[in-house]
Amino acid sequence: MKLKYILLFPILLFANYSFSCDCKPIDRKNMVEIGLKHQIVFYGEVIKVDSMKIIYTFKIVELFKGKYNSQFITQKYAGNCSVSPSLKQLWIVYADFNNDKTIEISGCSPSTGFETYGSESMPSPPDIKISQKTDKKIEVLSFYVWDLKFENRNLQDWIYQIEKLRMYKKSQKEISDKEIIETKLETYSQYIIISLIVNIVLFLSLLFVILKKKNFAK
Repeated sequence: MKLKYILLFPILLFANYSFSCDCKPIDRKNMVEIGLKHQIVFYGEVIKVDSMKIIYTFKIVELFKGKYNSQFITQKYAGNCSVSPSLKQLWIVYADFNNDKTIEISGCSPSTGFETYGSESMPSPPDIKISQKTDKKIEVLSFYVWDLKFENRNLQDWIYQIEKLRMYKKSQKEISDKEIIETKLETYSQYIIISLIVNIVLFLSLLFVILKKKNFAK
């Protein structure tokens, strides 16, 4: 277990160096609102990783925003501010489309994997001065608690976002259904008005013919 946390620090340092960009911190309550400013939002799973071309393929499980006909979508790494979802795991993705219909996931977006080691949102590690006098069990336990704290917060963020996104999707469907009903009612009203005008014209035409015949008979 100790080895896990010792190895974790160079990973974090490398991740922060590789993916550092000028991003503002995002509170949990603002995650979805900020994320929905992107063109496509979905919940999916990384199913393919091409580390040579730095390309990642997602299987879309649930689409919350955006129009996309395929179940699979590809993300291209485009620089230090791009996210690299190299672990095959579940993700909540907020992204924008490239010209070739692939997507770009910004490191400044609230996009997150179920396990996000290396994320800037990780809590600060415990402040333990490593020395020969340090109790190794306390040291390992402190890092274990730190790890659990982050996993718990990440899970809370994950659940919060999924719930908010589903509420957003439901509200958008209700708006869409309302617009469809209003369009149908408007079309039906126009049909009734046109039908009424046609009937009036036919009635007047018939009346004109009857009057004409009466005048002719005299």
